Amino acid sequence: QVQLVESGGGSVHPGGSLRLSCAASGFVIGSYCMAWFRQVPGKERERVAAISDSFGPSYADSVKGRFTISRDFAGNGLYLQMNSLRPEDSATYLCASSPDIWQCRTMDYWGKGTLVTISS
Repeated sequence: QVQLVESGGGSVHPGGSLRLSCAASGFVIGSYCMAWFRQVPGKERERVAAISDSFGPSYADSVKGRFTISRDFAGNGLYLQMNSLRPEDSATYLCASSPDIWQCRTMDYWGKGTLVTISS
């Protein structure tokens, strides 16, 4: 059974950092494209970062230079290091997988998300 479980969300001040984790089970992350999305109520879901063996890490312009996506093959986990956080980064962050390792456009499995709140 495929499962994606996020953790690491919380509330921090602007300029702070958080590290999100996604524990994957039921499949091997190295064979998939893995991505982080974020969702704010009333707004379109945004892909924040993605990574696969085919195209390496890619980032939304809004987070380039501040966020880093990484994989742990031994633990079958996905991570998102978020630095220099801004209030506009506040969202529910979701982990997702896609068998499309070239474009990572169609996600087949999703986690339930972890909430990140940035406020002073």
